[in-house]
Amino acid sequence: MQSIERIAQEIVAREGGYVDDPDDPGGATNFGVTIHTMRRLGMDLTRDGVVDALDVRALTRDQAVALFISHYYQRPGIARLPQSLQASVFDMYVNAGANAVKILQRLLREMGQEVEVDGLIGPQTVAAAEAAARAAPEHIGDAYGIARRNYYLRLADARPASRKFARSRAGAKGGWIRRAEEFISPRFHLSEAEFNARVSEW
Repeated sequence: MQSIERIAQEIVAREGGYVDDPDDPGGATNFGVTIHTMRRLGMDLTRDGVVDALDVRALTRDQAVALFISHYYQRPGIARLPQSLQASVFDMYVNAGANAVKILQRLLREMGQEVEVDGLIGPQTVAAAEAAARAAPEHIGDAYGIARRNYYLRLADARPASRKFARSRAGAKGGWIRRAEEFISPRFHLSEAEFNARVSEW
């Protein structure tokens, strides 16, 4: 597996620079770090007494990498999961917070493991993930990536404003879907026809 620093750098590159999309509940975001996260952490980079969009714009790439490693990898305990899951769960945690862990926990339940769906990586989740990885070492990473993709598609089903993140203006796979499929073996990627059929009711 790549180093965590390299994975974090790739997440930052994937997230891109400053955006403030009114359809994104995250609000103003830079390198994937939201204004809500910066406020929670008290990151007043401009030292003017408030954390606002100017602070989000002032965030550097290196600061984003360090923040992700500290608060989105180390703090939730992703390092305790099998290596085959760490990069994808880390990437998803940056994108969806504790939902990244809930997706894993639901998958583990589908695989017959006894685990609570609480979004926390505790001993029960670690043991269940290790058992699933032993049972399906060649497939657990793909299974999680597919579960991520399904999560994004269901979000877009339920919230029309989010569909632009799952499907491009030209009708191809959007950023959410391409992001999930970076962690899925090519043989499990949706073909253009399969993707179009899945989103045809949008």
